[in-house]
Amino acid sequence: MIDVLYNYRQGDIHAAEFSDEFNKLCIPFENSLSEEQIDVFHKILDCVSDTAAAEMRLAYKIGFKDGATMMKEIQD
Repeated sequence: MIDVLYNYRQGDIHAAEFSDEFNKLCIPFENSLSEEQIDVFHKILDCVSDTAAAEMRLAYKIGFKDGATMMKEIQD
């Protein structure tokens, strides 16, 4: 159920833009790569993004459970 809540609310979360530092490093680096290297680089970025998303889902679930535990303790 917590996953369903997270996935429902996920559409309300607006993606942050890349930082200026990321753009300063990434754009020139990407421009220096061959097409094959760019494909690998994008796959690496996708892996990083997937890992961050999984961590966010896990943190949401843990926070939700912690909040429910605190509410239960307050009522007891």
